[in-house]
Amino acid sequence: MKSIIWKVVLFAVMCFVIVAGIAFPVVERPEAWYHFPMIPGLEEKAKIIFFHVPTAWLSVIAFLMAMVYGIQYLRKQNLDYDAKSNAALQLGMIFCILATVTGSIWAKFTWGAFWHWDPRETSIFILLLIYGSLFALRSAVENEDKRAKLSAVYSIIAFLTVPFFIFIMPRIMTGLHPGSANDDTAGPVVDFKMNSNMQVVFYVSLITFTALYLWMWRLGYKSIIIKDKLLKKII
Repeated sequence: MKSIIWKVVLFAVMCFVIVAGIAFPVVERPEAWYHFPMIPGLEEKAKIIFFHVPTAWLSVIAFLMAMVYGIQYLRKQNLDYDAKSNAALQLGMIFCILATVTGSIWAKFTWGAFWHWDPRETSIFILLLIYGSLFALRSAVENEDKRAKLSAVYSIIAFLTVPFFIFIMPRIMTGLHPGSANDDTAGPVVDFKMNSNMQVVFYVSLITFTALYLWMWRLGYKSIIIKDKLLKKII
């Protein structure tokens, strides 16, 4: 009963985020509780923040979890940890792709094209290649213990690049994306340009997407375990 209740609540809050993020108007001087402020350089396109930032955030969380469970596997040699790491990796790739797609849509309406090889676009593209190679590695190794060990080591090394490509490289290089080294428009969008109403929607979106990710991760982990058991029975 409790699981049904929190799923209903999650669905309702997610609906609120989607409706508020898309329908609430952006005005120069917000007066009503549902008004968002006019952010210089973003205008109506600022609404992508409610969806683009959470997907990028969850990519980092997923890749971090993949590394943590990879370390746990190397310590205890328990394939259960490999399954948890693999479930996180799969979702990490999905949310990384979603972050790339939503960012490209924003770029199209802001800069006139879907892709410009901006430092942030380049960094997330490199991450997709790095973690995409991990899936190729896993599919190429049949022995499950060897596959788990190689995957664990790779996920640890791969995550060491995440902070650089996500948080450092886009900020030390000049680019088109807000937050680049040449961005002098009054600092971070989240900290200084959102009014309280917009921040509420943003943080609710962040929390809701995180809860959705954790639910999806548990389902993914259980499905991997069930699939492995079925394969062993067939063999």
